[in-house]
Amino acid sequence: MTDPVALTADLVRCPSVTPAEGGALALLEQILSEAGFDCARVDRNGTPNLFARWGAKGHAKSFGFNGHTDVVPVGDPADWSVDPFGAEQKDGFLWGRGATDMKSGVAAFVAAAVDLVRDTPPDGAILITVTGDEEGPATDGTTALLDWMAEKGEAMSVCLVGEPTCPEQMGDMIKIGRRGSVSAFFTATGVQGHVAYPHRAKNPVAAIATLIARLSASPLDEGTSHFDPSTLAVTTIDTGNPATNVIPTTCRATVNIRFNDLHTGASLSDWMRGEAAAIAAQTGVTISTETRSSGEAFLTPPGAFSESIATAVEAETGLKPALSTSGGTSDARFIREHCPVVEFGLVGKSMHQVDEHVSVEQIHLLKAIYSRILKNYFA
Repeated sequence: MTDPVALTADLVRCPSVTPAEGGALALLEQILSEAGFDCARVDRNGTPNLFARWGAKGHAKSFGFNGHTDVVPVGDPADWSVDPFGAEQKDGFLWGRGATDMKSGVAAFVAAAVDLVRDTPPDGAILITVTGDEEGPATDGTTALLDWMAEKGEAMSVCLVGEPTCPEQMGDMIKIGRRGSVSAFFTATGVQGHVAYPHRAKNPVAAIATLIARLSASPLDEGTSHFDPSTLAVTTIDTGNPATNVIPTTCRATVNIRFNDLHTGASLSDWMRGEAAAIAAQTGVTISTETRSSGEAFLTPPGAFSESIATAVEAETGLKPALSTSGGTSDARFIREHCPVVEFGLVGKSMHQVDEHVSVEQIHLLKAIYSRILKNYFA
């Protein structure tokens, strides 16, 4: 049997800080190739990616797993009580960068897949896609894999992303969708002047303050059956003005909206541009608006696929998981256009933190859940 804890430790020892591969994908390719998977590196623009398939291409029952081996920087190593890439085990936990997010998830689904094809080869195919670009720009990772798959005629019938999804207890939550994310960058340009003579100036700070107040005071919606209300957060307002007696020429502000399926990134961008134009006309200050969307809201409606995942989770943990769309973005936002996708993984409390760690018991449990999911799917 493939030990998911040992594999997690081996992956943690690979210093795969985005965009470095660090040996992680090379290790997975070796393990999967030895188990009979057809593997291909799908690197694009310097981003490392791995595709692996066991079984016939284009099989009607093709189960997909998706994950990433890249990790965020460790920060100051002196702040850690352990070697960030040492994979030390103590007190029932495995410690190191990526232990939770999400080398343990990758190890668990690779171990489950390898054991299944060796012991009871299924009538179908298992596809594994692992990227090195989830924590980075996410422009040449899972998207590159999906583009390559389309060119090669490779397809998943369904896909399970192994990101950490459980907030408190192992098995308490499955993600069946995610909110979208769009950021707006406002630059207000006025006329510099002395604060004693404000009528001779056009104050961009006041214009930005009025705009931000209007945006923040506008409820976007009241939520939907599967999503919480959309939210707008102001992340920065900057002038770079050290003087107290000068009205500056420019002021900048940034906001981010996490939105549900009532909106699109384009519709919200149009709304923010309209509000900025109204304030500009009101104040005489020029306001330029740049928007950037990192993903649309999506939902995999509850059905046979999500129910099969929930059934396996409850069988192994005793908990009936909630079906949720909470949290940030993930690579599931790209896969949703390819096939039905859900996410299930470990408790993610320590991800991205100093002294990131994962319960050894939970890694074994996650492999057991993934193994049950595969057996049920191909039964």
